[in-house]
Amino acid sequence: MSETDKTLAKRRRATFGVVFLTIFLDMVGFSVIFPLFPAMLDHYLIRESLLGGGFLTDFIILIKGFAFEGNSQNPSFRFETVIFGGALGSLYAILQFFFAPIWGRLSDKIGRRPVLMFTLGGTCLGYFLWIFAGDFWILVISRILGGITSGNLSVATASIADVTSRESRSKGMAFVGVAFGLGFIIGPALGGFASQWSWSSGSYSVLGFNPFSLAALISFCLAVVNWTWLTICFKETLPKDKRGGDQKARPVIFQLGRIKDSAVSNTCMAYLFYMISFSGMEFTLTFLAVERFSYAPIDIVKMFLLIGITLIFAQGFIVRRFVGTIGEKRMALLGVFVGLFAFTLLAASKDEAWFYFALFLMSTGVAFISPTLTSLTSLFSSEQDQGFHLGVFRSSGSMARAIGPLIAGLVYFKCGSSFAYFAGALFLLFPAYFLFRVPQPKTSSQ
Repeated sequence: MSETDKTLAKRRRATFGVVFLTIFLDMVGFSVIFPLFPAMLDHYLIRESLLGGGFLTDFIILIKGFAFEGNSQNPSFRFETVIFGGALGSLYAILQFFFAPIWGRLSDKIGRRPVLMFTLGGTCLGYFLWIFAGDFWILVISRILGGITSGNLSVATASIADVTSRESRSKGMAFVGVAFGLGFIIGPALGGFASQWSWSSGSYSVLGFNPFSLAALISFCLAVVNWTWLTICFKETLPKDKRGGDQKARPVIFQLGRIKDSAVSNTCMAYLFYMISFSGMEFTLTFLAVERFSYAPIDIVKMFLLIGITLIFAQGFIVRRFVGTIGEKRMALLGVFVGLFAFTLLAASKDEAWFYFALFLMSTGVAFISPTLTSLTSLFSSEQDQGFHLGVFRSSGSMARAIGPLIAGLVYFKCGSSFAYFAGALFLLFPAYFLFRVPQPKTSSQ
């Protein structure tokens, strides 16, 4: 191996390392709060009741004024907790939706490194605010910062595309998928573990420790490590002569229609519709497990552990090993139909063994789809449009994660679990339709 090849290999490893940690931390930041929702709701409601009311109290009163405030079949469920969690999660995802293409287009213009440094700095600030979120509105501000800066996923993914060949693009995106899976395991586990030690001082100041400060501190430290590693090890992956300097970063709401390549717009639409269904089913899984099997919190942790391990195995081994033979389009379609079968099985299964088998299939399906659709979007994009196209792609998933859980939660509580999951399965025919319209890209060897 020549010195040039050694230098390129070292640069590729450094890029992969920084991107892996960036995406891993984004998923940790998104999911660390999941197991904390009920306790977080109780903490801030009690605090506001002692202070004579507040924003959160008014929000919960509004929720309880709706026609249905709980599951009629399961009155022990707290519907306000579902909406509270869905609202915070949706806030995070909606901000990703708006800012992913903005950061992506900006990185196409000025380079990946400065955008990543700025957004990771914002991530650190968001976690820092959460440590001292004495009042609920400080928590909301910290989640707003986190959602805005987590739009850098498009930039991180574009960096992988910059340093991989067309032939190895899907393998690189599968590596990104492993970071998602690992973050999905560590995030909820970290939140549940850290919540056992409360730093709350009992004071009522706006800025102060709260019962969730340890989880926030651990997340903050991980983000600082990531920013430091980026500063030291990450080299710019987009040369100046390949930047699209004449294009502007604009709000995403109008961007999908501005994509000229029909293959890219179809991959974005397929991802949007798939993730609406998947995120909705994923969000209601805990309620399904409690309803059918009376799961305790420790059982739910095991359930998400299975999902995370399956994501890591399927993307880190199956996709990386076989995508070159099967092809990105066919593997994505396989993932859609595996997901359709999994949701149908979840709708009908009353046996715990079949339930876990369905979870395995569901996780395998999304593991096949996410890296291959990302790769298809990248392969049909020019170097000048990588960040922008991948930004629109990521924002499609973010918008799906914003609306999917709310839609699924309402259908679940209004119509029942079986109907919700059968509907989720049928909804997967939409992404299949858009995928059939995407050609299999050619590599340089074809």
